[in-house]
Amino acid sequence: RYIRPRCSENESDARRRYNRNINIGKQLNLLINASAIFNFQSLLTVILLLICTCAYIRALAPSLLDKNKTGFLGIFWKCARIGERKSPYVACCCIIMAFTILFSE
Repeated sequence: RYIRPRCSENESDARRRYNRNINIGKQLNLLINASAIFNFQSLLTVILLLICTCAYIRALAPSLLDKNKTGFLGIFWKCARIGERKSPYVACCCIIMAFTILFSE
């Protein structure tokens, strides 16, 4: 009868590191596949929601977005302006996106 020799501490550590790296790889793969950046339809949905949300917030409290017209937070002000000025087009895009999400998946 063959008795498997015990692995040394180094082999055990290497096996543990290998299994941990596989788990990290699986989690990273899941994160990349679930990200809206790598799926065009999800990216469009996120952009439309951002535009609509910013326009709604600016309608309720204009001072929140008007004080940050430049820099990183200026993106939200720009999205609010797009939502205000192009509202018929944004509304049509939202309706089209809703139908594609409901009926194409």
